[in-house]
Amino acid sequence: MKSKLIFGFHAVTARMRHDASSIQEIYVDASRHDRRMHDLLKAAEAAKVRIIQAEGGRLDGMAGTRRHQGVIAVGGDISLARNLDELLDAIQGPPLLLILDGITDPHNLGACLRVADGAGAHAVIAPKDRAVGLNATAMKVASGAAETVPYITVTNLARTMRELKERDIWLIGTDDEAEQNLYQADFKGAVGLVMGSEGEGMRRLTRENCDILVNIPMLGAVESLNVSVASGVCLYEARRQRLAV
Repeated sequence: MKSKLIFGFHAVTARMRHDASSIQEIYVDASRHDRRMHDLLKAAEAAKVRIIQAEGGRLDGMAGTRRHQGVIAVGGDISLARNLDELLDAIQGPPLLLILDGITDPHNLGACLRVADGAGAHAVIAPKDRAVGLNATAMKVASGAAETVPYITVTNLARTMRELKERDIWLIGTDDEAEQNLYQADFKGAVGLVMGSEGEGMRRLTRENCDILVNIPMLGAVESLNVSVASGVCLYEARRQRLAV
C-alpha cells in the first residue's frame, strides 16, 4: 500500500472515523496536552492505531509546513470510488457532480471538496494535468471531505465531459459573460457543474463541451468570487432546487 501523509485534526479524525485500518501510524506533537489532542489520542487508542510522540521540528519537516496542528497520520488510499464509470453506476437518483478545470491551488481544491461534501455532490472530477492533485495541504483544508467525496482525476477532461453527456448528464458551466444567470438554470436532473480557474476560467474545449453557461450575479464592487465560494453558491442552488421537488 502506497503511503501518504494526512495532517490536521479534522483530516486525521475523519480518516480514522471512515477507515482506521488504512492508517499505519499517527505522529503527534509531544508538547501538546490540550483537550483536542486528548480526544484524538483516545480515538486512536480505541481504533488501535499506533501513536508516535515527536518533536515539533520533526513534524514540520514531515509535512513541509508548520500548519499540521501537531498531528500527522501516515496511511494509504481508502476505498472511495476512483473510477468514473464505477461511481456513476452506483449513484441512486440524478448525479450531482463538480467538475474543476485548471485548479492549481491546494487550498482552493480542499475548499471545493468541503463544499461538495456539504452540498451532497457525488464526486469532484478534475484533469490529471494542469491541476494541483489531492496533496496533504488540500486534504487538510478539506477538513475530512477528502475521505467522503470521491476525487476522480481523468486524462482528458473534454473527452470525459462528452462521455458524461452520453449518460444524459447536463453540463452547466460558469462564466462571468454568460447571458443566463445561475437562478434561471435547471439543476434538478443529472448535472455536472463546471468551474474554471479564477484567473483564466475554463479552457476553450471545456467551455465548448458545456451544454449551457451561467453567471453568478455580482451586485457589488467585486467582479468575481473565489472558485470554492462560487462552487458553494452553485451547488447549494442545485441542492435547493432538488429539495423543492
